[in-house]
Amino acid sequence: QVQLVESGGGLVQAGDSLRLSCTASGLTLSTRAMGWFRQAPGKEREFVAAITWYAANTYYADSVKGRVTISRDIARNTVYLQLNSLKPEDTAVYFCVIKTRNTSSYTRSGDYAYWGQGTQVTVSS
Repeated sequence: QVQLVESGGGLVQAGDSLRLSCTASGLTLSTRAMGWFRQAPGKEREFVAAITWYAANTYYADSVKGRVTISRDIARNTVYLQLNSLKPEDTAVYFCVIKTRNTSSYTRSGDYAYWGQGTQVTVSS
C-alpha cells in the first residue's frame, strides 16, 4: 500500500522560503513521477511541479517557474519542493502526488493515483 507523508509547511512572510518534503512508502516500479499540486481556498486544485522518478526530468507550472525547485532522493523515497520568494498568492494546501499512468502530461490531476493528506503553506503580506 502506497502512503505519502508530507512535512515542511507553515506560516511565513512574503519573500521567505520554505522546503516541503514528502516521503513515500510502498513505491513500486510503476512509479513514473512524483510531484506537487496545491489548492487555495475557493479555488480548484492546480499543478505545481513534477519530477520523473528515474530520469529526474522536471516540470513546473508557469505561475511558479523560477521560484520553485523540485528534487528527489531515490534512496530515501523522498521528493522535495523548494519554494523561494513566496507570495501571498502561494497560500494553499500543498499535496504530494505519485504518477503511475504512462501519459505525456504531468499537469493533469487525474494521472496521479496517490495523494498525500496535504500540508498548509500560508504566506502573509
